[in-house]
Amino acid sequence: MAEILGIGLSHYPPFGGTDQDMAGILRWTLQDPAIPDSQRDPANWPALMQREWGQDQGASAAPEHRAALVAGFERTRAALDDFQPDAVLIWGDDQYENFREDIIPPYAVLAYEDMEVRPWAQASESSDMVGKPNAWGEPADTVFAVRGRPDIAKHLVTGLLEQGVDAAYAYEKLHHPGLPHAFLNAVLYLDYHRAGFPYPVIPFPINCYGRRVVSYRGFTSRLGETRELDPPSPQPRRLMDVGAAAARILADSPWRIALVASSSWSHAFLCDPTYRLRPDTAADLRLYDALVKGDLDEWRGTPLESIEESGQQELLNWFPLLGAMEALGRPTPTWSDFTPTDVFNSNKVFVTYEP
Repeated sequence: MAEILGIGLSHYPPFGGTDQDMAGILRWTLQDPAIPDSQRDPANWPALMQREWGQDQGASAAPEHRAALVAGFERTRAALDDFQPDAVLIWGDDQYENFREDIIPPYAVLAYEDMEVRPWAQASESSDMVGKPNAWGEPADTVFAVRGRPDIAKHLVTGLLEQGVDAAYAYEKLHHPGLPHAFLNAVLYLDYHRAGFPYPVIPFPINCYGRRVVSYRGFTSRLGETRELDPPSPQPRRLMDVGAAAARILADSPWRIALVASSSWSHAFLCDPTYRLRPDTAADLRLYDALVKGDLDEWRGTPLESIEESGQQELLNWFPLLGAMEALGRPTPTWSDFTPTDVFNSNKVFVTYEP
């Protein structure tokens, strides 16, 4: 059997920007007239939110948050380098980037060849970094090479279809000229110190935004703004089954594969119960506690409606990873870390399942 490494990480876009801009989503949200004045008043905020916001709207707290995320990426990159995979399969959301009105698959495998990507020049096709300076001071025309392994991707799709998992696939890009940010940011952040990223990537996009993927363009909106919603995302338990099938196929292959879940957890801008001001940390901690204990029945029993209520749509990227690890008989992670925040939009979790 082939060896499989499991990794969970965040692709939080403001991490790729500057510390001064890191709290930009909350600053934008606070301008929403539909939010009650009492909720907008920092004096009524939780202690963590008050501390992070401080006297400069999060600018002083941003370096601490960045340091925690850098440490997480250093730890996961070290696991990746120790493992030396033949390919890195990444489960990530397509946020109205490559898939739009003409086709919205529940999930798909992108069997891309090697490509050149320009993350800063192509930012208009991905969220939150349009026209903003990046953390590395890289110019807009900076080019990165991302290797592909279409042979492994096609082997995976063949196996999924043979196991009754109706997986879509593609050999060429559709709307996005490079890679959607869930995949590209994972690569950029795993290479935070710019040592290079030699591992081929197989993007496995999931329609995490479901009811909001086309209607809200998979991004922010004002509280109380209503539009005609789209059909839902795949059910969380089904995504665990998809991950389990992928793990069985790849474990029975000749390749060493890293399986990566790419997303933060509850997103403030999707969480109506908190007036979209902060994430649903209680809901995140419930699932994180189950993850650490290897209690995957808790995950499997979580309904999609609960995920949507808590602003955890992107957490759907983690369900196939946990399903994969369960199928391999390794439900408990070898290492994990939870970085809470109230100001920087989303709680961040890092995890490794090392052979």
